[in-house]
Amino acid sequence: MSGKPNILDRIVQRKIAEVAVQKIQHPIFLLMAEENFKCTCYSAKESISKNTASGIIAEFKRQSPSKGVINETSHLKEVVLAYQEGGVSMVSVLTDETFFGAKNSDFKEARQCLSVPLLRKEFIVDPYQIYQSKAMGADVILLIAAILSPERCKDFAFLAKELGMEVLLELHDESELDHVNRFVDLVGINNRNLKDFSVDTDHSIRLSKQLPDDVIRVAESGLDNPEIVKEMRENGFQAFLMGEHFMKQDSPGDACRNFINEIN
Repeated sequence: MSGKPNILDRIVQRKIAEVAVQKIQHPIFLLMAEENFKCTCYSAKESISKNTASGIIAEFKRQSPSKGVINETSHLKEVVLAYQEGGVSMVSVLTDETFFGAKNSDFKEARQCLSVPLLRKEFIVDPYQIYQSKAMGADVILLIAAILSPERCKDFAFLAKELGMEVLLELHDESELDHVNRFVDLVGINNRNLKDFSVDTDHSIRLSKQLPDDVIRVAESGLDNPEIVKEMRENGFQAFLMGEHFMKQDSPGDACRNFINEIN
């Protein structure tokens, strides 16, 4: 390891502190009383597996630690509705405020206007956040293997399933394959190397071949060209998580629709 500060570690430490406060301010019994907690979730597996599915998971993202501000002018409702009308299989909304610039109202606003599966893109480090995700109206939660032990990952995935949600597990390399468990519905493979931020789709293709046959494979990062998506499709990937490419355009919704038309 180099002496540079690890952004993932910083995010996790901040998240642990945030959740400690949230547990006191809004305990689980209050989360379970919220309207969305009783709602039936949309299935990402079904949405992605349709014969006509684009497989695109379009993300609303204002900024990131590595790229800074990506888009601070587009309105969430306008963008996510355009994603839905453009033919996405799922919409992803980031909910981290400190590092990704999310607003408290973002996820709620997206839930109110969408009828496609909605992924809560968050750094989940505590079971509380899984109850919180359900109360927010999430259909799918993200679990990141790099910040969880295999045992904790399985416990979190089980809880999500018990609450009616599906699970997208994100992997970066072979050392994380033991995080895959029977409660995981989708496995995302990040094409980006966390150490040097290079993108290697060949690495992702090799890693995907070691996954169980029944999981849906999701390619993540560096998917800025329709030809790359087509190549990943030919190698067994069914879904493609895209955020920055659409959000850095003047009209993210139009960019998404045009991209889907090209890959189809």
